Amino acid sequence: MTVLLVTSTAVMAEDHVMAATKSQEARKSTPKVMSLSLKEAQDYAVKQNRSLRNASLAVQQAYAARWQTIASLLPQVDGSYSYSNYLGYTAEMTMMGNKINIAMPNVGALGATATIGLNGQGVVGVLLQNIAIDMKKISLEQSETQLRGSVMSSYVSVLALQSISALLDSSLVNIQDLEAITQNAVDAGAAEQTTADQIRVRVNTLKNSINSQKRNIELANNSLKVLLDVPAETELVLTEEIDAVLSPDRVLTLLGEDFNIENNLNYQLLRKQTDLAKTNVHLAGWAYGPTIALAYNYQNQKYYGEGGMRMTPPNVVQVTVKMPLWSSGKRAAGVVEKKIAYETAKNTLSETTDNLQIQYHQLCFNLTNAYETYMNEKDNIEVARRVFASATNKYKYGASSNMELTNASNDLINAQSSYVQAMLSLVNAQVELEKFLNN
Repeated sequence: MTVLLVTSTAVMAEDHVMAATKSQEARKSTPKVMSLSLKEAQDYAVKQNRSLRNASLAVQQAYAARWQTIASLLPQVDGSYSYSNYLGYTAEMTMMGNKINIAMPNVGALGATATIGLNGQGVVGVLLQNIAIDMKKISLEQSETQLRGSVMSSYVSVLALQSISALLDSSLVNIQDLEAITQNAVDAGAAEQTTADQIRVRVNTLKNSINSQKRNIELANNSLKVLLDVPAETELVLTEEIDAVLSPDRVLTLLGEDFNIENNLNYQLLRKQTDLAKTNVHLAGWAYGPTIALAYNYQNQKYYGEGGMRMTPPNVVQVTVKMPLWSSGKRAAGVVEKKIAYETAKNTLSETTDNLQIQYHQLCFNLTNAYETYMNEKDNIEVARRVFASATNKYKYGASSNMELTNASNDLINAQSSYVQAMLSLVNAQVELEKFLNN
């Protein structure tokens, strides 16, 4: 049984080392172009992330620590062999006035000792290790949920900035046409140079906005690459559409879900901490308990030569019961300390339970508000695009002024900025609620 459990632990550790090695090899062989949906990006990040691998190894480490505690309660067997050479020495003894010489032959001793110690603290220690394993698992799940949310935020950022960049590119083409038409009118003496210069200012403003968006896209792409742990030269192609990621159905489903506090990871972790504090009370109480130790010793001596006295019996069984009697109040103070810590943990759990209910309603409010803002800004940018297109057409035929065109251009740039901000606020609100509900 011992061999199997130890071997199992060693195999799990070896598997994680091999997984880390394969992950490094996979990173070196990352393709130059990667096409990823949101789900694929999240799964890839989870697979590659080093912090998650460390968290997973921490779980295996907790299993190994538990086995050490269990093994300390099971029989321990030690073997020994010794050889003694007395170099021809002869011992002298005097008995009733007579000297007796006793030869000291060389001797070899083969021995084995089996021991087992039982106490309440050891058993409670195993329970503590079980709680520690559960806490490590919850922490691992928290880390994975956090990573998936971060990937979603970065993924949506790239999609949002790309869509705005495409919109501004089409607007730039239209206004550049106006610039050329106006300049031709100036050359023909039908318009003033001031009018052409003002149109040129609009062109340069749009170009600056487009360049800014391109820099933002590059920054968002690099952030996503960091989360995916891919080389900087890798080109990411995001296959999801922005409307598919920011689905109204998903938002409404989230808002319609009932809050089950048992699914909340923070609550689960805090509850385990309370269980840990309670078990520590039992651990401190067992300091008053007895310790029972059983031991069996076998020793077989082999004399090489004549003489020698066998003074050690070959088989010895020993039973020891150790009972604590007096510690000047040390053990009592330890129990009181752990009880106070347990009461504190229960109060914290109760307070957190109430706060989580309030936090849930706040997150729902935030998502509702972010969704309404996003829908309004989505409508606003479409209106701003139509107004700009209309102003451009009217200007071509002299039906609108340069001021009207300028205002439409400014409104479009402002609308795109508000739209991106509303989109990011929505995805962040959605991610926060999903993490809270552990979806």
